[in-house]
Amino acid sequence: MYRIDLNSDLGESFGRYTLGLDDQIIPLVSSANVACGQHAGDPMVMRKTVGMAKDAGIAIGAHPGYPDLQGFGRRDMNLSPDEAYAYMVYQIGALQAFCQAQGVQLAHVKPHGQLYNHAAINPDLAAALAQAVFDVNPNLALVGLANSALVDAGRKQGLITAEEFFTDRNYTDEGKLVNRNDPAALIRDEEQAIERVKNAIRDGAILSVTGKLIDLHPDTICVHGDSPTALAFVSRTRSALEEDGIVIKPVGAQ
Repeated sequence: MYRIDLNSDLGESFGRYTLGLDDQIIPLVSSANVACGQHAGDPMVMRKTVGMAKDAGIAIGAHPGYPDLQGFGRRDMNLSPDEAYAYMVYQIGALQAFCQAQGVQLAHVKPHGQLYNHAAINPDLAAALAQAVFDVNPNLALVGLANSALVDAGRKQGLITAEEFFTDRNYTDEGKLVNRNDPAALIRDEEQAIERVKNAIRDGAILSVTGKLIDLHPDTICVHGDSPTALAFVSRTRSALEEDGIVIKPVGAQ
């Protein structure tokens, strides 16, 4: 039996600015990655998003990023491993408090943006992030790019790890995400994206942007919820997987 977790990055509104279709996306996914106030989100948004995820009965994860609200965590920052560790603990702890206040468990941690991308290739940074997760709560799962240094660091730390695949992103020959500044970064053909998801789950392989076969075995699939067509795409993805007999459950669920 094939199974997969469907996750989405949520809670990314801030103050009077609204981003994403959280209330409509949440019922369609099995895990929510909630922004923790550094790259996006604020205390009110964090509280509301945790409440919506709780009501929907889906897994809740922290989505910590670089302290970069203006750049949405997608700009390079030269943080030392010690600094990155501290920012991770700070953000995970904040979301964990909102979960505790509402009587739900924090389930996982998925770094955001450039913090995620850097940790995929920088073993020292990856080790610092894995250590932060472990020190806050060793029962938390760590989500990282499939075949990345972050996943390796999580395993070495003894954490539950989840290898992630992105439905709408192209991959380099090395198995990393094509830079968002590259016109080829995004896959805009929904049918192609959904077919790639099925291949990744069933065959453990996809084609890179140049056509090279890449081995990967995803535990979780990221479906973005902040584009105008996001709702339709997430809904179609879920339906297509269920029609193929692929069970959708959070990481670690029985």
